[in-house]
Amino acid sequence: MSLFRMPKIAARRLEKLQKDFLWGGGRLERKIHLINWEVVCTQKEKGGVGIRKIDLLNKALLGKWIWRFAFERDILWKKVIGVKYGQEGFGWRTNKACRTFRVGVWKEILKEANWCWDNMMFKVGKGTRISFWTDHWCGNAALSHNFPQLFAVAVHRKATVKDVWDSSLGQGGWNLRFSRDFNDWELDMIGAMFNMLRDFRISSEEDSVLWKGTRQGTFGVRDAYILLGAPSALAFPFKSIWVDKVPTKVAFFAWEASWGKILTLDRLQKRGWQLPNRYFLCGCEEENVNHILIHCIVVRVLWEIVFALVGVQWVFPETVNEVLFSWKGPFVGRKRKKI
Repeated sequence: MSLFRMPKIAARRLEKLQKDFLWGGGRLERKIHLINWEVVCTQKEKGGVGIRKIDLLNKALLGKWIWRFAFERDILWKKVIGVKYGQEGFGWRTNKACRTFRVGVWKEILKEANWCWDNMMFKVGKGTRISFWTDHWCGNAALSHNFPQLFAVAVHRKATVKDVWDSSLGQGGWNLRFSRDFNDWELDMIGAMFNMLRDFRISSEEDSVLWKGTRQGTFGVRDAYILLGAPSALAFPFKSIWVDKVPTKVAFFAWEASWGKILTLDRLQKRGWQLPNRYFLCGCEEENVNHILIHCIVVRVLWEIVFALVGVQWVFPETVNEVLFSWKGPFVGRKRKKI
């Protein structure tokens, strides 16, 4: 998976084994899969259990080679790839691999180039290997994207950062040339660009690349995997579920209950089972996850015993999810550790 793109059929077969093991145990029994696999594969903080999706992990591992080719210097494998395929621009990447014979290892890796370069930017050193207008080195995108009107009238659109830097201007400054004078209403745009450029200057260091979104500015497979996953703003009480001292089986059940997916009678009815829905402990309400764990009169006695032991008074929320969220609330106070 670090070098080759895994065939989709192989990824599906492996995921089938993972799903059956998760829900059926070591015997791989055919049991009901209670929660969607996409949810299972999200981070614990977002409501999943942190299992990595094989296809996304494969993409992240292949993307690392795009990063390494741009980041590393004077490495034998990079020289070999550069000679075989040729290099674009200033040598940060290779030409596209168009050959159709044999195993195209680098050709498959290059399919990950777009999303990788969308999350990389340049760090200016000497400025000889960075395009002033078209490379992303200043601001949140390339200057040609942020200021398309200025780029349209620029004299040297392929100039490097070093070409635009003028060391004769005092301590150095930016010397931009345009094909015409600007109108009054365009001066604010010029001022905005120079304001963006004021914190940048060339140095004696070599130009380099940075991976956006990390403190160190370096590529990490874990960071890339998270980036490739679907974004989620879901708030989830993971700190109240995945607790070190709680047995894994219990924590897993709490996770299922927080999603409302345990096999209560109401869930079985939705799956087509013809069953009368009445909770057998109390015999007065329908069986669902919130009733059997929180609101049943028999279960409430157990809760009251526990709260009496630790001296806590509490108004019960409506759902299991709300219970887990509020359990971390300030009402527990100094008694939290004891509880």
